[in-house]
Amino acid sequence: MAKKKKIGWFENVANLITCWVGSGPAFGIATLVVIVWAISGPLFHFSETWQLVINTGTTIVTFLMVFLIQKSQNKDNKAIQLKLNELIAASRHSSNRMVDIEDLSEEELDQLHKYYKRLSDMAEEDDDIHTSHSIDEAEKIQAAKRSIRQHNTNRK
Repeated sequence: MAKKKKIGWFENVANLITCWVGSGPAFGIATLVVIVWAISGPLFHFSETWQLVINTGTTIVTFLMVFLIQKSQNKDNKAIQLKLNELIAASRHSSNRMVDIEDLSEEELDQLHKYYKRLSDMAEEDDDIHTSHSIDEAEKIQAAKRSIRQHNTNRK
């Protein structure tokens, strides 16, 4: 049986807070705070201090939540990338060049996008979109089809 790794305190706290903040009760509490603040306006004569309380509170909460949400998204993104890498590695018809492409630069990703656009264009020329599985294979198939077409054209 596999041993569970110990998770750091920050990750534990971040996971708990992120899950709780995304819950219905947390939304209810936040709504209640705003309602109580709004109702208390006349009591404090809508003073600058009264406005400053909500502005400061929401600014602090927002500031801290940005970091917690980013931490959560980084972890989720890494997990998704690993799952996709596993699917690519496990599929005999996929190109293993796609594993870990998230580490490429924006320019390299744009170049890769152009290759897949080309692959898509070649697939559109065919009636069956399942005839090729990788750029290399698609180029070979496309070259063979051109050769056959050219051969047939020359025979006429």
